[in-house]
Amino acid sequence: MAQLNRRHVLGLSIGAIAASRFSLALAEAPSESHGISAFGDLKYPADFPNFDYVNVKAPKGGAFSTVPSSRAFNQSFQTFNSLNAYVLKGDGAQGMGMTFAPLMVRAGDEPDAMYGLVAKSVQISADGLTYRFTLRPEARFHDGSKLTARDAAFSLTALKTKGHPIITQQMRDMVKAEAVDDLTLVVTFAEKRGRDVPLFVAGMPIFSQAYYDKRAFDETSLETPLGSGPYKVGRFEVGRYIEFDRVKDWWAADLPVNRGSYNFDTVRFDFYRDRDVAFEGFTGRNYLYREEFTSRIWNTRYDFPAVKDGRVKQEMLPDDTPSGAQGWFLNTRRAKFKDPRVREALGNAFDFEWTNKTIMYGAYVRTVSPFQNSDLMATGAPSPEEIVLLEPFRDKVPAEVFGTPYVPPTSDGSGQDRALLRKAIQLLNDAGCVMKDGKRMTAQGEPFKIEFLLDEPAFQAHHMPYIKNLGTLGIEASVRLVDPVQFRARRDDFDFDAAIERFSFSTIPGDSLRSFFSMQSAVTKGSNNLAGISDPVVDALMNEVIAADTRPKLVFAARALDRVIRAGRYWVPQWYSASHRVAYWDVFGHPANLPKYIGVGAPDLWWASVKPSSEQAK
Repeated sequence: MAQLNRRHVLGLSIGAIAASRFSLALAEAPSESHGISAFGDLKYPADFPNFDYVNVKAPKGGAFSTVPSSRAFNQSFQTFNSLNAYVLKGDGAQGMGMTFAPLMVRAGDEPDAMYGLVAKSVQISADGLTYRFTLRPEARFHDGSKLTARDAAFSLTALKTKGHPIITQQMRDMVKAEAVDDLTLVVTFAEKRGRDVPLFVAGMPIFSQAYYDKRAFDETSLETPLGSGPYKVGRFEVGRYIEFDRVKDWWAADLPVNRGSYNFDTVRFDFYRDRDVAFEGFTGRNYLYREEFTSRIWNTRYDFPAVKDGRVKQEMLPDDTPSGAQGWFLNTRRAKFKDPRVREALGNAFDFEWTNKTIMYGAYVRTVSPFQNSDLMATGAPSPEEIVLLEPFRDKVPAEVFGTPYVPPTSDGSGQDRALLRKAIQLLNDAGCVMKDGKRMTAQGEPFKIEFLLDEPAFQAHHMPYIKNLGTLGIEASVRLVDPVQFRARRDDFDFDAAIERFSFSTIPGDSLRSFFSMQSAVTKGSNNLAGISDPVVDALMNEVIAADTRPKLVFAARALDRVIRAGRYWVPQWYSASHRVAYWDVFGHPANLPKYIGVGAPDLWWASVKPSSEQAK
């Protein structure tokens, strides 16, 4: 599974009185800055020529083709039926973010810094609640029309009110966005806003207000929207492929944040319903780049002739970013999963050690925390700083929160660890889930059944041994394989018992936590809170993370939150890898030292080392 991580209605008229109000609010503002970050630290000076990690001499041209390896908002790995990727409706096409330009873009070698793209500079009020962006006068949409502050204000307002629920949640602390004139955008935030909210807002796409004056913003559409980014939509066939063509005269091509990037003339995403079939497409050169997420394929099937003679390269690229959580998330909105003892019992029935050894060639490490592979993950006993945060809730959380944080048990690797299964049976019995006529009953007196919702056949093999162990406990479990559209609909409606998901956070998580863990997100259709976590203690500690004004405070608050979430047993933890497995036909080059915070950087930082023919670039 891939994480969830890509870069990413009303036009308001303001008169002289409003303009003077902005001047008053910004009276104590510091001088204009070319960038922003959560704690104010910037690596690059105002006159930097380009990011250090790019190849500014990378040739332009050629084609890059792949299958989706990440998704955001309403996107799917297997299909698409809309070119609107920022609303709840439909399945948005991969790559649409490349067609829009945001106010600012992230630096890949800093944990949170952003530098100006559409925005030339920004002025921040002393209280951190008002951001005054000065836009570049040369900014243009693809039809040549000017991109103004009014378009930016319209876009942010539309996304806050009509965007995908994940977007609206993360923008809840944005009070308003207003245009003073064509080049001045003022964004106001609420008091105690999350430190990452301005970063999220600055990274949102800017749409054309004139375009949407005649169209509904929150509807699905296959009409190409008017963009302003490095690419525009080219050929596509719904559910099969979509191509993006580089804008040769892009207004922002020579800005410092873009030099050495967006080198391919064409970027194409191909869609397959099955991972095995997708692999066959790669071996047949139907597409040229593949990030491999199936260890079985990586270890057994990269022996075809093109690999042996060097026409296909394989690389293991390090992944130093927080890996987050992946697992079967148990829907606690359903009565049978309400008791944490039941959820722990279900976790004991999964033999990770056997699965990793037998099905996944020992390629993975067990995930235990939503902050896995980062210094935000809790270990050992709570520090004094964590105790201060946890103490007010001592009578509201399990005692283990004040000890060593929960870690899934290690099995004997037999596939059916009798000691763990006996413990699971005891937990179920203690929770009132007793046996009756040879079947396990829920505490509500109904036969205990679990349906695992799935949209990828490749994961079925991982379910079978788990389902067998659940059967040993008297639980009737099954897999329900559905098409991607139905999966998305059921996921958004929380219509499932258990579903697989992976998510991760940046090294400075803030308001983004709300979509996964807050009480509000538990009842918000389309949110990422699959487990339905609804705990006032979680909300309170989450607010401590969001409000932290120093890095140490953030770390301690995140560790305290981690302890409480892990004590809830909300998911059956699966696994993660600390490396990216990539394979590609030998027609590409990439920077020798890829930046730490943006993964493999493909396709944005890669280039065509040998220009492929039109047939090779399918």
